[in-house]
Amino acid sequence: QVQLVESGGGLVQAGGSLRLSCAASRSTFIMGWYRQRPGAQRELVASMLIDGAADYADSVKGRFTISRDNGKNTAYLQMNSLRPEDTAVYYCNAVLRTLNSDHNYWGQGTQVTVSS
Repeated sequence: QVQLVESGGGLVQAGGSLRLSCAASRSTFIMGWYRQRPGAQRELVASMLIDGAADYADSVKGRFTISRDNGKNTAYLQMNSLRPEDTAVYYCNAVLRTLNSDHNYWGQGTQVTVSS
């Protein structure tokens, strides 16, 4: 089992920045962020393997940066140049890889609201 605790959401004006944090109770293979906008499905924002390899949604490339502190089992999402369309509930995701399968875990979600 992996428990995830998120922090850092809030209200910001367009063009502003926010940083999200996600602390995991143990080391995991992948840590990432998804978001769910009103009326839409949950979508990947960014993810990072334990070796530092990162993946981003096209819509956030060049604006968002994911990082991890493996010593603290914590992932961060630095969000710059925020746009109103970034408004969503952001969920931390962690994947624990075992010998036979991958296990997904989710944080409680944190609201990010970008005003125009």
